[in-house]
Amino acid sequence: MHRSCFLVLSLLLTSPADFGQTSSTDSQTLQALLAEVRQLRQDLRATAVAAQRAQILLYRLQGQEAAVARAQRRVDEARSALSQTRAEVKLIASTIKNTEDKESSALNPAERKRYEDLLPKFKAELESQENSEQQLQARESEAEQDLRAEQAKLNALQDQLDRLDKSLETSSH
Repeated sequence: MHRSCFLVLSLLLTSPADFGQTSSTDSQTLQALLAEVRQLRQDLRATAVAAQRAQILLYRLQGQEAAVARAQRRVDEARSALSQTRAEVKLIASTIKNTEDKESSALNPAERKRYEDLLPKFKAELESQENSEQQLQARESEAEQDLRAEQAKLNALQDQLDRLDKSLETSSH
């Protein structure tokens, strides 16, 4: 009994201010925890958005790299076709020169007539190949221009990804 009296007496003597201080300290702690949870939630949202943006940029970057590779193939194909056509033009021009030389040096009229008949065919083929060469030069030029445009888009996406990376790096510190 002596103990219970002591307990009741100590409760009565304890001031209500003491209870208030404990409650106030608990409330401040809870407020600080609540603010920290809210900040963490906000940070998680920002991180999720940044991750989504990075993923979108990576997909766009992959697509653009494929577009650059296709443009490069078109340039390579145009250059190859142009190179082949130029070789054919040289070969036909050489054939025409040889045929003209043989025509002028031919002693037999039948042989001379044969060379005369061949020359217009060779010259027509040369003209056709020269037209093809001009078209292929235009195609090569257009393909190179497309490649530069696709490469510029790729560079812009890479720059965007670099900026995102730097902003994430600075926000993590």
